[in-house]
Amino acid sequence: MSVTRHTKVLIIGSGPAGYSAGVYAARAMLEPLLVQGIEPGGQLTTTTEVENWPGDTEVQGPDLMIRMEAHARAMGCDIVGDIITSLDLSKRPFTAQSDSGTVYKADAVIMCTGARAKWLGLPTEEKFKGFGVSACATCDGFFYRGMEIAVIGGGNTAVEEALFLTNFASKVTLIHRRDELRCEKILEHRLLKNPKIETLWFHELEEVYGTDSPLGVEGIKVKHTKTDEITDLPVKGLFIAIGHAPASELVKDQLELHSGGYVNVEAGSTRTAIPGVFAAGDLTDHIYRQAVTSAGMGCMAALDAEKFLAEQD
Repeated sequence: MSVTRHTKVLIIGSGPAGYSAGVYAARAMLEPLLVQGIEPGGQLTTTTEVENWPGDTEVQGPDLMIRMEAHARAMGCDIVGDIITSLDLSKRPFTAQSDSGTVYKADAVIMCTGARAKWLGLPTEEKFKGFGVSACATCDGFFYRGMEIAVIGGGNTAVEEALFLTNFASKVTLIHRRDELRCEKILEHRLLKNPKIETLWFHELEEVYGTDSPLGVEGIKVKHTKTDEITDLPVKGLFIAIGHAPASELVKDQLELHSGGYVNVEAGSTRTAIPGVFAAGDLTDHIYRQAVTSAGMGCMAALDAEKFLAEQD
C-alpha cells in the first residue's frame, strides 16, 4: 500500500540549488520536503578540488555537499533518499510518484534535477561503459594507476579530469576536435605545463576496442577532423568529458524547454510557465553552470515559492 505525503514545497534534486532552496524554504517556515534523487549531492560529488566556492580557498566537492545537506537538515528541511519517477503538474496540488512507492503532493514544486554527463553515442563506447570507458575521473581514476589513458573534450570538465588523472596515470592524452581549449585560462595553463599530459588537436573518437572476456579497453582509434587519417592509441582507459545535458525528463512534456532541454524560466526569476512550479540550477542555466550560481538560484526559487504561496493564502 502506497503512502501519500503532502508538503507545501517539494524540492526535487539535491545539488547546490536543491540544498540552498531547502535552507531558504525552511527558514521561511514552509516545512519543505527534499527528494534527493539518484545522485545525492549532484555533480559535485564526482569532483575533487573546488577552488571557486566563496569562503573556501579549496574544498573537496563531496565534502561541500555533505556540509550543504547538513545545513539544510539543521534548518528544518525534511530530506528523503528517494527518486521521483513521474510528475504531474496539470493541477494543484502537484503529484509526484516515487521509486519507493510514496506519492508526494505539493502546493509548490522546485525543480533542481541538474544535469548529467553527455556521451558520444558510439556503439563501442556503449559496449565498454564501466569496463574502461567512464565519464567520472574521480570515480574511476584510481583503477588506472601507472597506465596510459585518454580524455575526450576541450572544456573545463575535460581539462579538470585530465589534470586529476595525472595523479594515477603514467600518461594522459587529451583529445579535442579543435585546436584551442574552451576552459578557464588558469586550467589551460596548468594543463599545458603538465609533463604527463599530451594534447591531440583536431581529432575525434572513431572507435573503442578491447577484449570481450573479460570486457576491457585495449585502445582507441581517433580520426583527424581535416584529413580523416586514423591514429591508434593503446590506452587502457577512456574518459568522456564533453559536457552535460539537463536532466529535464520529468517535465519535458509539461514545461517549455530551450537550448537542448533546459527549462525555460521568466527573466530574473525562477518561475516557469506553470504557476507554483520553479526551476533552479543547471536544469535551467545553460550559460554559467557553476555551483555558486546554482546555489543562488536555489535561494531565488525558495523566495519565489514563498511569495507564490503567500499570494495563494
